[in-house]
Amino acid sequence: MNLDELNELDFGNVGIWPWPVKIILILLICTLLSVAFYYVDTKDQLLQLERTEKEEITLRKDFEQKQAKAVSLDKYKQQLEEMRQSFGAMLRQLPNKTEVAELLVDVSQTGLAAGLEFELFQPTGEIPKEFYAELPIKLKVHGGFHEFGEFISGLAALPRIVTIHDVKIQPTTNTKQRGSRKQTGGTKLILEATAKTYRYLEEGDK
Repeated sequence: MNLDELNELDFGNVGIWPWPVKIILILLICTLLSVAFYYVDTKDQLLQLERTEKEEITLRKDFEQKQAKAVSLDKYKQQLEEMRQSFGAMLRQLPNKTEVAELLVDVSQTGLAAGLEFELFQPTGEIPKEFYAELPIKLKVHGGFHEFGEFISGLAALPRIVTIHDVKIQPTTNTKQRGSRKQTGGTKLILEATAKTYRYLEEGDK
């Protein structure tokens, strides 16, 4: 069939067309229908499939993370219990209101036992925090490095928590008689610091 015969085809009477032309027309129609079906239905399904696959990856990662946490749950519970015990032990190191005066005496006695001479021992007002109160004590003592070290070690050994802050050490020369000891112009040191102890705030104190 040549080009002239194709031009003579009557589209109003397809039934009399030659079979080769009919087959070509059918294939063309099928191709067009397939393309139309893809854009109308299959394309949306493929996009939905892609979104679903991405969502599956996200859910899988989330599941793996939660599974890892679930496997470690017993370990976390054990760590939490250890933290609670540690916190409880620290709370027991905070004196209550009736023990504060005794603790102040312990701090003073620790300094005297180390051979220090107190020029200032001044507890100041409590500073309330979230569940405890700070009790600062301004200190000014005379002695040497050895006595200072013994004093700090003695405070660390007390059954209650005592910390040292704002430490300043400077030399001083004097010939004053201190107690039964006489200093003959030798260089001594003065330690100025703030010792802090802590009191647990009871329910009525908050």
